[in-house]
Amino acid sequence: MNFLSEKARTLSPYTAGEQLADKRYVKLNTNENPYPPSPRVGELLRAYDPAALKLYPSPEADALREQIALTEGVGKENVFCGNGSDEVLFLSFAAFFDGTRPVCFADITYSFYEVYANFFGVPVNIAPLKADFSMDLQGMARRDCAGYYIANPNAPTGAGVPLAEMERFIASVPEKLVVADEAYMDFYGESCASLVGKYENLLVMKTFSKSYSLAGIRCGYALGSVKLAEGLRRMKDCMNSYPVDSLCQAVCACALRDRMYHDKTVALVVAERERVRAELLALGFTVPESKANFLFAGRGKKSGEEIYRRLKEEGVLVRFWNKPLLRDFCRITVGTREENDFLLQKLKKILS
Repeated sequence: MNFLSEKARTLSPYTAGEQLADKRYVKLNTNENPYPPSPRVGELLRAYDPAALKLYPSPEADALREQIALTEGVGKENVFCGNGSDEVLFLSFAAFFDGTRPVCFADITYSFYEVYANFFGVPVNIAPLKADFSMDLQGMARRDCAGYYIANPNAPTGAGVPLAEMERFIASVPEKLVVADEAYMDFYGESCASLVGKYENLLVMKTFSKSYSLAGIRCGYALGSVKLAEGLRRMKDCMNSYPVDSLCQAVCACALRDRMYHDKTVALVVAERERVRAELLALGFTVPESKANFLFAGRGKKSGEEIYRRLKEEGVLVRFWNKPLLRDFCRITVGTREENDFLLQKLKKILS
């Protein structure tokens, strides 16, 4: 007997980056921050009273939302928290799109958009990127849809859209929801968070996984109007009334308070991003300018698949997609200087 529903049998799930344990790798395939979280997080964990875990967490993550609101310059009522930005993304499809009209996103972007659209039966209107991998917002504005998902900076290309350009786009489509997925925004600094109070059709999503080095604790959040935040809460309460656990709430609020450490590690990643890009260009790769914590490198002397496979043999993991628009490239997370030097050393060996 096959007890799976038709949906379970026919869906194409998201494929995460490899998490291999057969040997030690320099892991540059899942865009994790190479630096540890704030030292204050360690202090909090050592002092945390485990007896607190016998109680359910705050269902609305009140203390964490207060700290996010303070950091982002919005009201607490404009903040929604979830288990990673992927859960917030999932809830947004349920809350705002019913399948009567399509959602629009780029042909090369975060692949979970298409997975969730298929899951909820929402049709899609795919907009091609420009030849230089930048987002064609003018072309997207002309497309028939109920709303947009815009990864900024985009994944896997790393291309960023300046805040002024995003605002012009948001203002030009007042009857359509614009979801600005800003998972990598701290490595760019052009966030739409400041526009939340100005535009009712804007929802900004962020995560603690990247710039705060907390991928293992799974927490993300959205910023939007009171109505948009309430829509997400309604969906959350139909699925799980206590989504963000107590320890996670405390850790993320602690990380937010140590702004100096956060800014220091972000600056280290950005500096290495620029150095490694220059080295990759010198090796003959095409590398679009990145505003994220990764680089999209390809069209070099060897195929994307060969670069991926040979690096894996040499102990370096990068991300490769065997898809028509992506197979010439690999996405490479920016690591520490030592990890990046190891990557470059192995690339030179492969190319020679």
